[in-house]
Amino acid sequence: MSHATASLPQTFGALRRDPKFSEERLARPVKQEIRDNLAAKLAAGETLFPGVHGFEDTVVPQIVNALLARHDFILLGLRGQAKSRILRALTGFLEPALPYLADSEIRDNPYRPISKQGKEILAAQGDDARIEYLAPEDRYIEKLATPDVTIADMIGDIDPIQAAKAGRRLSDELTMHFGLLPRAHRGIFAVNELPDLMGKIQVGLFNILQEGDVQIKGFPVRLPLDLLMVFSANPEDYTARGKIVTPLKDRIGSEIRTHYPQAVEEGVRITAQEAWIDRTDGGTEVWMPEYIPEIVEQIAFAAREDSRVDRRSGVSQRLPISVLEHVASNAERRALKAGEALAVPRVADIYAALPAITGKLELEYEGEMRGAETVALELIRTAVARVYDESGRKGLGKQIVNWFEMGGSLKLEADQSAAQMLKEFNKIQGLMELAGEIAPEGRDEPEILASAAEYVLDGLYAHRRLTRSEELGYHAQPQRPKKSKRRQQFESQDFGETYN
Repeated sequence: MSHATASLPQTFGALRRDPKFSEERLARPVKQEIRDNLAAKLAAGETLFPGVHGFEDTVVPQIVNALLARHDFILLGLRGQAKSRILRALTGFLEPALPYLADSEIRDNPYRPISKQGKEILAAQGDDARIEYLAPEDRYIEKLATPDVTIADMIGDIDPIQAAKAGRRLSDELTMHFGLLPRAHRGIFAVNELPDLMGKIQVGLFNILQEGDVQIKGFPVRLPLDLLMVFSANPEDYTARGKIVTPLKDRIGSEIRTHYPQAVEEGVRITAQEAWIDRTDGGTEVWMPEYIPEIVEQIAFAAREDSRVDRRSGVSQRLPISVLEHVASNAERRALKAGEALAVPRVADIYAALPAITGKLELEYEGEMRGAETVALELIRTAVARVYDESGRKGLGKQIVNWFEMGGSLKLEADQSAAQMLKEFNKIQGLMELAGEIAPEGRDEPEILASAAEYVLDGLYAHRRLTRSEELGYHAQPQRPKKSKRRQQFESQDFGETYN
């Protein structure tokens, strides 16, 4: 018994005398309970789905409408679109403590038990029947649909050993071993990846949605379950692996489509919330420049638009989360090796995070031919260019480019310390001035300035004003040979009507 429920009624008699747990209140179906609590939160202006960003004006209103209508619903969306997080957050609309008959396998309502076991407990013990309480998280049961899930898993089966020991007939309800659905009675039952569930199991779910009861092995066991049933699915599964049977789909009240973040700022917020970048436990502080998370997020946005990436599979929000964690780790590793107290990620750390990118991209034929690493490198370059453009520095850096065009070159080591980098950067005209503008006011630590200076160079490289290679480092773009006058005249001619 938890401290929170210790002061609550512990017997059925005490429960009946407590106005907070009246028969009328406990008789509310779970969908009505959720509706009532949701309406109260809406009226109070509370956040309905904490930690879910980017859906405030799209997905959330549709879910609210479904819950107010007391609908079962399904979330359709590609991987990494917070479908499971939303379903689990539905427990926020449940009562903090729900009483049930202790020792009742399906957690019967003390006033109205539906199982034979619950009825026998109440008949034998009366007002002395023990009462226990369910927390909201205890009333949520989730099942990942896989082809090997059976009716017994979901609904239940007969336990012949139990029947033999108790000397009962197999048709006796007390010989039944209940599955997940009956055990979710008076709560929320969620099925993830619904199309992966075999058709006959889906038909079993359809019977519960249609009739509100379960039948086990053909025996006349009627259990009018009280459930909110919610589902999730990936649209590509309808053709790739399975489908939702039409009768079940028809009984699901609402079909709600999720989506990826529609703005980079939303994605940055989600990634910052989910990624583990606070590494103070390792002896170094990770200080994250604002342009690094933006570049990381732009990688995902660029990938979702790239024709070489399979759009049906999608690019999960887990990609920028994993990349940002990898970036922080690479910066931390470098700082520990260099003996620096401050670990500041650089653009080079994003390139070092290739393993966190390539494994999360499903490529089309063209992408497969180019190779996952090549595609990932080009996505990073595109992301850097976009962020550099948005910072308003696209046309700057002429002095820097001139320095390289006059024969300058710069080779940096992967784990070079900030002090060593600044020694090299100070040779390049105009570089540290731009880096100082990028660094926050009052922050002149070598680690921060080194990261900002490298960002400037990578911005120029992303716009093809400089070139870079692992062997030679940064250097000027090779000059293209000038076209001869004869070639220019030839290309300027109009051959549009030649072959008519």
